[in-house]
Amino acid sequence: MADKAVYLKSAFRPADFPGLPHPEFAVMGRSNVGKSSFLNMLTGVRGLVKVGAKPGVTKSVNFFILEGRITLVDLPGFGYAKLPMELKKQFLPLIKSYISARDRIRLVFLLIDIRREPGDFEREMIALLTERGIPIAIVATKCDKFSRGKRLTRRREIASALDIGVDSVFLSSAETGEGKKELLGLIKEYAITKDKDV
Repeated sequence: MADKAVYLKSAFRPADFPGLPHPEFAVMGRSNVGKSSFLNMLTGVRGLVKVGAKPGVTKSVNFFILEGRITLVDLPGFGYAKLPMELKKQFLPLIKSYISARDRIRLVFLLIDIRREPGDFEREMIALLTERGIPIAIVATKCDKFSRGKRLTRRREIASALDIGVDSVFLSSAETGEGKKELLGLIKEYAITKDKDV
């Protein structure tokens, strides 16, 4: 599955969101959580998504087509303190507009740096997605930073902090490719069903 991924367009406002017939999978998370590296790892296309040297580089909703039949969406990173206030004020409404406007979202990958604690942003996004009936997979990124035992401990801690089942938290590393097969399996599973119930 993970080949032939191509960039489609970037949208800076909801009016620019493309009308597409494909099942849609979105990636969201705080700035510097590793969204670009995650998408490059997931698709197997090196450099498909530019990895910024500075956090907060993604300022638009970016659309990609995978194998001509699946839409991948890179949402703006949220929460980087050094961004101008006017930009930060734009990001959250843009993310919320995307979630509210799109009717083909099958699953949202909510990325959390395994070394960090979940906060208000993650809880707010989970509440919004749950309200919309959109399934969520929590992805703990950069798990190569910890030993296997520590990763599993952090997985349980993240699940507990977000009041969700541990089975909803997936371990991932763009460096080692850990979690890629399992996450692609999720895409395949949700791409072939119209049922949005978890």
